[in-house]
Amino acid sequence: MTKSTGKLGLTSKEAKELQQLFGKNELISASNPSFLKKLAGVLCEPMFLLLLVTATIYFILGEPRDGSVMLVFVLAMISIDLLQEWKTDQTLKALKDLSSPHIQVIRDNQEYSIESVDLVPGDVMILYEGTLIPADGILLSGHDLCINESTLTGEAEPVWKTVDKNQKDDTYWRKDYCYAGTMVTQGSGYVQVEKIGSLTEYGKIGKTILETAVDPTPLQKQTKQLIKSCTWIALGSFLLVCLLTWLNVSEYAFMDRLIKSFLSGITLAMALIPEEFPVVLTVFLSMGAWRLAKKHSLVKRLPSVETLGAVSVLCVDKTGTLTQNQMAVEEICPFYNLTQEFLETLGAACEKMTYDPMEIAVLDYCQLHGLTKDALFKGELIDEYPFTNETKMMGHIWQRENRLFIAAKGSPESILSISCLDSLQKKEIYQKIEALSSRGLRVLAVGQQQLESVSQIPKQIEDCKLNFLGLIAFIDPPRPLISKEIQR
Repeated sequence: MTKSTGKLGLTSKEAKELQQLFGKNELISASNPSFLKKLAGVLCEPMFLLLLVTATIYFILGEPRDGSVMLVFVLAMISIDLLQEWKTDQTLKALKDLSSPHIQVIRDNQEYSIESVDLVPGDVMILYEGTLIPADGILLSGHDLCINESTLTGEAEPVWKTVDKNQKDDTYWRKDYCYAGTMVTQGSGYVQVEKIGSLTEYGKIGKTILETAVDPTPLQKQTKQLIKSCTWIALGSFLLVCLLTWLNVSEYAFMDRLIKSFLSGITLAMALIPEEFPVVLTVFLSMGAWRLAKKHSLVKRLPSVETLGAVSVLCVDKTGTLTQNQMAVEEICPFYNLTQEFLETLGAACEKMTYDPMEIAVLDYCQLHGLTKDALFKGELIDEYPFTNETKMMGHIWQRENRLFIAAKGSPESILSISCLDSLQKKEIYQKIEALSSRGLRVLAVGQQQLESVSQIPKQIEDCKLNFLGLIAFIDPPRPLISKEIQR
């Protein structure tokens, strides 16, 4: 418990009753089959059935050594398959257990920090910068609330949330609605939970994946067909040889004649069955899974290795899949060729503790060029102009020794509108902005205003008269292993 609040949420009793009704705020996960079920699933594979049948026939024919060797192969192949699946399960479980997020809620007119799994419909969540939202809900109130919804939509551009009573309920990706799995990058707000667990948009994705039928891979289909064909050929050969042998050994007694015919037929049938094929195939698939594991790719089902190798067209989302979903500074364009002053002002316009991807990229870039956070944020922060969806710019007012100045950054159009530039200079800058944007880069502008005293501080950022310092361009860089051909 942190502090008392006037905002109304649930009571502890109501929350307990609702949790009994709706359950925990957890996503549906696939049921983990028992060891025996996994073993039965492996043994039902045509490859392993072939090996078991072959080993059984060897024992029937009085060849226990050959049968034992075949069973050793069966056990080895099953062990490899089960071990690969176990390793993948353990890795996925470790990823799932990495964190147990908490969320601030209002209960009994008090602020509490609870585990996200204990959220129920009706709870009022308190969102701050950096909060990972654990449930879907309606925005009750917000202050410059900006949310990164790329996990759901694939769009890296953050979404500004506003209270909108006229919003239609059937509209997807609403501006007055917050979704599970997304992150607050700026501002704060109060959100009333409406959906939890598998009922959230994030949960529906997982539910759809679990309900998708698992079809046999092309390799499994072809192997099944091959074994089926070999079995019919072996059966036909067995019957034919049995018949011919029976006709050619008429001088033997009935029982000896029958045994000799059967042994002749089964010998040829055994020669036609490719019992080595499953062993070789499993070994090569295991080698493929091992090589993929060295490249940090998890393979749960061995036959999928062959399927992956046969892929000719791969359709994927860009943000966070082909790219790192992390902004990076691609280029800076100081207007007066004063790189040091440009970077100092740019860094001073950022928040010291930030979750905004572009501000993180700026601070990292400044660090690479010898400007630490201590250097960027030294002095006293007198006041600030917060970023809003209307102004699309922000500014910090700093007092450093005998120097008082405003460091501002934002969209180029907004910064240029309050900059002391003539029309020719603005035209030149707009041409540069267009050139950067045509390369797929996101562009911010930076400006500064020197002040004589605190009394000269403008009430609003729109009243500032900035000295335009330059542009900075960002890119969401591709992942290191992405081919240059794909990057084109």
